Amino acid sequence: MDAASVRHERLRSHRLSAPAATVLEAASHMLATQAQEFWGGRWAIAVRTRGRTTVRDVDAAFDRGEIVRSWTQRGTIHLIPARDLEWVLSITGERQARQAAAVRRAEAIDDDELGKAERLARAALRGGNRLTRRVLFDVFETGGVSTARQRGYHLLVALSLRATVCQGPVVPRPVGPTREQFLVLAEEWVTDAASPADPLAELFFRYISSHGPAGARDFAWWTGLPLGVARNAADAASDRLVVVDDQPESQYVAGGPAPRRSPAAPAVVALPPFEEYYLSYVDRTVPCAPEFLAAIGPSMNGIVRPIIVARGEAIGVWTHSIAVGRHADAPIPELFTSGTATDAEVGAALDRYRDFITA
Repeated sequence: MDAASVRHERLRSHRLSAPAATVLEAASHMLATQAQEFWGGRWAIAVRTRGRTTVRDVDAAFDRGEIVRSWTQRGTIHLIPARDLEWVLSITGERQARQAAAVRRAEAIDDDELGKAERLARAALRGGNRLTRRVLFDVFETGGVSTARQRGYHLLVALSLRATVCQGPVVPRPVGPTREQFLVLAEEWVTDAASPADPLAELFFRYISSHGPAGARDFAWWTGLPLGVARNAADAASDRLVVVDDQPESQYVAGGPAPRRSPAAPAVVALPPFEEYYLSYVDRTVPCAPEFLAAIGPSMNGIVRPIIVARGEAIGVWTHSIAVGRHADAPIPELFTSGTATDAEVGAALDRYRDFITA
């Protein structure tokens, strides 16, 4: 497939040209959506949902327990349907924990310390209790588990990888969109956990459904799993996939009916930082010309900037603040090229985001 055809198909797979009916449907289709910027993860789902979808709509899905955030892969926070959290972590959690072992040793977090923190967290959260991060850290301190330096953060990550806790309902904020979620006990908060017959095959299929055309190398990058495991996953899911290209290696799309493209879906969209459409592949020159990659990132500090995409191609970046008193400010575009989008289209894309964040 040529690059234009790949972009055309990926826009549909990502639900950017074929938006989902609801927030939960969009999140379920994507499975795991990068969301270390909380506002960005929420916008990533809203922009894939039909009609006017606001930050309040996405927050309501968190509050209902439909979606959560956790460190699902690559040591990075993702937004994920609550029912899919445990089985995804059953594949990715142990590897993430091994990769974090050196940091935990440096912070003097051994198995005994982590076990003590888990007992404290379970006792504090049991019975439907929900705590902010700061209050949970106070529980640790009171119980004799230090959260000094980065210990609190690494304890939280470790407990999340064990599927002990997750980030659930939002913490109310009087003015502007909230930046924080309550921590909850995952086994109580998630009431309908899924249990795929072959989790690894399901993970590969769900990745291809939401990101294809793509291959095993892309899946290995997206999940943080070894390439050999990724190839095994592709083999296990092969009866549910279609090969659309085999050079230099197999590229897949999901078998069966594809999401129906919507004539109402805009051709130009403003997408969040760490956007899945851009970041989730080994080769990012498909959605972005090579000369513009450095302007988007990942930069030296790991940041990947929000992007403006016109008909599948990244044509610029944009900035916006959600600080109190500034979230209603107009987003500011920085275009690399304007040949494929009009000023009105770019303005409409940014206005759609502004409406989302100020509702």
